[in-house]
Amino acid sequence: MAFSQVVRVFDSLKDQAKDAIWALSSCLCQQSAKVKINGRTFNIIKVLGEGGFSFVYLAQDETSGRQFALKKIRCPTGSEGVKEAMREVEAYRRFKHRNIIRILDSAVVQDPEGEGKIVYLFLPLYQRGNLQDAINLNVVNGKHFPEQDMIRLFKGTCEAVRAMHDYHTTTGSSSAQPQASSSSSSSRVEEDHSDGEDELFPHPEGDNEGGYSYDKSVNMPLMTKHRAEGDRDVIFDGDEEASAIQTAQNGNVPQGKREHVPYAHRDLKPGNIMIADDGVTPILMDFGSTVKARIKIDSRSLALLQQDIAAEQSTMAYRAPELFDVKTGITLDEKVDIWSLGCTLFALAYSHSPFENIQTTEQGGSIAMAVLNAQYKHPNSAYSQGLKDLIDCMLKINPKDRPNIHQVIAMTDRVLQSLL
Repeated sequence: MAFSQVVRVFDSLKDQAKDAIWALSSCLCQQSAKVKINGRTFNIIKVLGEGGFSFVYLAQDETSGRQFALKKIRCPTGSEGVKEAMREVEAYRRFKHRNIIRILDSAVVQDPEGEGKIVYLFLPLYQRGNLQDAINLNVVNGKHFPEQDMIRLFKGTCEAVRAMHDYHTTTGSSSAQPQASSSSSSSRVEEDHSDGEDELFPHPEGDNEGGYSYDKSVNMPLMTKHRAEGDRDVIFDGDEEASAIQTAQNGNVPQGKREHVPYAHRDLKPGNIMIADDGVTPILMDFGSTVKARIKIDSRSLALLQQDIAAEQSTMAYRAPELFDVKTGITLDEKVDIWSLGCTLFALAYSHSPFENIQTTEQGGSIAMAVLNAQYKHPNSAYSQGLKDLIDCMLKINPKDRPNIHQVIAMTDRVLQSLL
């Protein structure tokens, strides 16, 4: 393990200890912890979840009473850490789809302890939790998902992934002029909040270091994106981007160039799929690991870097085999997500990943070796053969043997049709 990775792990453990002490002290004192962000005070009601470098809290605005899922990302390295955290914010804003969570706002503040910055992400609160919560409840109650319900949840998740794998940019057209961003220039983008719910959301001002700036004279955030020099990504007005992508998907681009830029989520799992309040709509979240999908591995150093990134950001039991042992000369692509979708559907059906079994969890076996050899089997169940075949086709060791996301959705439709 590289020294820099050891340092990051140590910083992560230290930050988790700070947040745990904070949460525990608020419980012992029988009062909510509070956090002040750009002049607004939020009560921290409880911890909803945690990751390697972040905590997610149930937070309530003291003024409006509105509740949010507040994601807190510590950046002890300062501006470099903030830049990494803001990539997650950019990903939330890049993909607009009914099955992808919508970021409400973000803020960058000084760590009160004086050690770097903190990035806060304000996200919608889903009372039903995530699919992992539903799986855990099934285990406690000795139940399983009805197959039709499970397939519908899985299909909605696949449609969210398709929005990432099919992402297109359109440059040079009269209807959607891209604007290059760098650390020395910025572009502002007004978000479309046509549903009206953001009228209750407090939009702070003055936070423009490495992220967003806010204009208190309007009722929506104005986004300023700062990128490292040389990053060629472009940004659009929210409405214009949606229009441009739709035009491109229709194959009718009057001016400019249509470019397919697929993205990979890289950490698909039940814990990153929320359940909307209607109980049937899955909402994909947590884009901290999201990258441009296609990465040509032309050196051993790049292979080891990608391997380290995957070890840090992609959950082992859902990680594709090519990310465990990255080979020189290959191209990593969006098929890593197809493997994770197979693991996710397996977990929905049988309450655990295909590689989290008695052999790997209780008998000293290796999850990595099980993944690299695709060693798994379906438990006895009443689920259809079509469902089992769908899982099996996604869990192919060679990425080229896996279907793409369009084929997965088509097969999912056929399974669902057979059940009806």
